[in-house]
Amino acid sequence: MEELKRKLKNLAEAYSTNLKEKIEDRKEEMKADDNSHYLIYRVLGISTEEGQLIDIYQNTGRFLYKYAGSFLEEAATLCFNFKFPEGIKTKVQNTLGKRPSTFEIDFLNKEDALEVKWRDATTDGDHITKEHTRVQVIRAHGYKPIRVMFYYPQRSQAIKIQQTLKTLYAGVNGEYYGGEEAWDYLQNYTGVDLKGILTEIANERIPVVSIELKEVTAEIKKEEL
Repeated sequence: MEELKRKLKNLAEAYSTNLKEKIEDRKEEMKADDNSHYLIYRVLGISTEEGQLIDIYQNTGRFLYKYAGSFLEEAATLCFNFKFPEGIKTKVQNTLGKRPSTFEIDFLNKEDALEVKWRDATTDGDHITKEHTRVQVIRAHGYKPIRVMFYYPQRSQAIKIQQTLKTLYAGVNGEYYGGEEAWDYLQNYTGVDLKGILTEIANERIPVVSIELKEVTAEIKKEEL
């Protein structure tokens, strides 16, 4: 277990370092941006200073969401592999259509075909159709489709789609775990309290993004002087 914790800490450090580098690079790029659109911000009651911070938050958020999702999904897979080292990521042929030609299984352990997601906030109705096809194809290959999603989306339409997907999984004798149920499922399945380990790691870390944004505010004030 200590070896797994070390791997998770190293993974968190690598993602954190890469995220910070991406944010720094984007901030440098933004210095050369055309900010003439701030006129419209001001028309709408948003000051130039606020507009700059909003743009930085927006760009930071894009990287953050991407890295957060990839990190959690990789961390969860490490836990599954810790308990079941023979488990693999694989693809299965789409037997019900041509697009896509294959469907990916994040972690295949014997008959259990796990899809690991940190959050699914889609509001696209076509997503239901694609997911319906995916679980049917996986079932046709002799596997049990299991969705493990750690965080529910916030918007009502996206939540409704997740409720529909849960029904789809039940319809093919699959399993669907969302929110706290997902954390509990992973712990019961692997014996690893991932949420507890990540909480420990989080409590040891110093936030970097908030510091960077404070520095940006200071830079704006310097420019005004």
